[in-house]
Amino acid sequence: MIRRLFYLSLGAFIALWVMRRLQALQPDHVARRTAAGAAGMLARVRDFTSDALGEAAERETELRARFGLDQAGQGD
Repeated sequence: MIRRLFYLSLGAFIALWVMRRLQALQPDHVARRTAAGAAGMLARVRDFTSDALGEAAERETELRARFGLDQAGQGD
């Protein structure tokens, strides 16, 4: 009797797990996950680009000050 109850509950658990996995593969769900992933990746790329451009601008300012390039443009 206990063995039957065990296998019955195991079968119910596996059926529930399989149903959840199949629902996750529905086209609209896959499209939502893909869109969310793409939006997240786009945000990370924008953050990286913003950081890289900020660092490049700072470095350019440092180099212009170091080599005196700011004063050369003002004399013309």
